[in-house]
Amino acid sequence: MGKQIVLYLHAHQPYRIKPYSVFEAGIDHQYFNWDKPNDDQNNKFIIDKVSAKSYLPTNAVLLDLLNQHPGFKVSLSITGTLIDQLEQWRPDVLQSFKDIVATGRVEIVAETYHHSLAFFYSRAEFVRQVAMHADKIREVFGVGTTAFRNTELAYNNDLAYWADEAGFEAIITEGWDPVLGWRSPNYVYQPAHSSSIKLLMKNYKLSDDVAFRFSNKGWSEWPLTTEKYVHWMNEAESDSDIINLFMDYETFGEHQWADTGIFEFLRAWPAEWMRHHDNGFMTITEAARTFEVKDTIDVGHTITWADTERDLTAWLGNAMQVDAVHALYGLEERVIGSGNEQLIADWRKLQTSDHLYYMCTKWFNDGDVHAYFSPYSSPYDAFMYFMNAYRDMQTRLLEGDY
Repeated sequence: MGKQIVLYLHAHQPYRIKPYSVFEAGIDHQYFNWDKPNDDQNNKFIIDKVSAKSYLPTNAVLLDLLNQHPGFKVSLSITGTLIDQLEQWRPDVLQSFKDIVATGRVEIVAETYHHSLAFFYSRAEFVRQVAMHADKIREVFGVGTTAFRNTELAYNNDLAYWADEAGFEAIITEGWDPVLGWRSPNYVYQPAHSSSIKLLMKNYKLSDDVAFRFSNKGWSEWPLTTEKYVHWMNEAESDSDIINLFMDYETFGEHQWADTGIFEFLRAWPAEWMRHHDNGFMTITEAARTFEVKDTIDVGHTITWADTERDLTAWLGNAMQVDAVHALYGLEERVIGSGNEQLIADWRKLQTSDHLYYMCTKWFNDGDVHAYFSPYSSPYDAFMYFMNAYRDMQTRLLEGDY
């Protein structure tokens, strides 16, 4: 058997908080409905833009590839918050996701419904959100989930232990050098303290060649051709089993625009790869079932796939972020206890990790990346709008005005 690519794509969009002033708290409970319908940060506007630039053309290419190449397979995750917005505004785009899943060669990966960091703050809420997501995937796509990814590939031994006990067959995270040490990400591993679950780790160098460097004309390897890319993968360890290419869905068309040639690259790459030495594609679960474990991976601290540090500092690295997340989860008992569906739904939308990401104040190395994704003029605005929404939620709880 030649090398097998595990191509995993993650699709997510949050409900962004509108510029929500302190004077609206206690009066206007609609945190996510932007007043200006054509505002370029309006949630519907962004869904329409990303759908046109990324989701529709990417799914069209993927469907063609799945139809043309019986050996082509993809793993994807799609958050509940994105599914909800597509159901509301773009059912045609949701149908394009359904069409590729219906081929039977696209695995959907489990995660938290609201792209939250609940695992680190409320295990009960985390479990509820994973169950909600599984139910939604079954309802919308008619399939079950056997592999798991946590928000931002945040991972540690405790998470792997939980996923193992929950019955998942595979879990994925970043193939970070300090964790791997002398080992390669191009194998299947066993998480420490687990009994049966398998661990797949992102080959960040080859993944980021496409996700981040593809259109960079200052990159020494630009332009990246399919022939060059396949050569690099074939040159990886001769006895390696898999190459885990993990990236955002929006890599195609949104982060790397169509005029960079990214769709032509995607369309041509699988055929070029499978032309060599019995190379093929596998889903995450398929790889976990197929290959023997190479070694045990012990991750006592939390790693993620974000920023140069590969930790949680993008979301929890300053006092604003820490205050915000503790305030929010401090409401859990009262919010859940209220039994009010709208209040609980709003609280969960506020858990989406993007809100904390927008508060990040890391300006060096990764600051430009954070600024690119934020709908606000500063992280301080993001914090202010979030905390105003939090104060309104407190008022709703006190007054029973849900």
